[in-house]
Amino acid sequence: MSSFQDIINSNRPTLVDFHATWCGPCKAMAPILDQLKSELGESIRILKIDVDKNQALANQLNVRGVPTFVLYKSGQIIWKQSGGISLSNLISKIKASID
Repeated sequence: MSSFQDIINSNRPTLVDFHATWCGPCKAMAPILDQLKSELGESIRILKIDVDKNQALANQLNVRGVPTFVLYKSGQIIWKQSGGISLSNLISKIKASID
């Protein structure tokens, strides 16, 4: 299994979804992320990280609320946002960041 660092250092953009099982807005984002994956396919990787199971990583990356989305490319943070987001806004943020 690849480490978090290996995954985010990839040239392929990686959207990291910091979430929690008890979080309502996180659950609401799940079908939106599924749609995002079906629309963008292999051009993006989506990584879901449970903040309760990965507290050290969440603290290291300054994740203070869930859901928090962080888009990485080649190890760099391209975009970060906390809270829910619509599919169209998510797609436009990702496309603007990776074009």
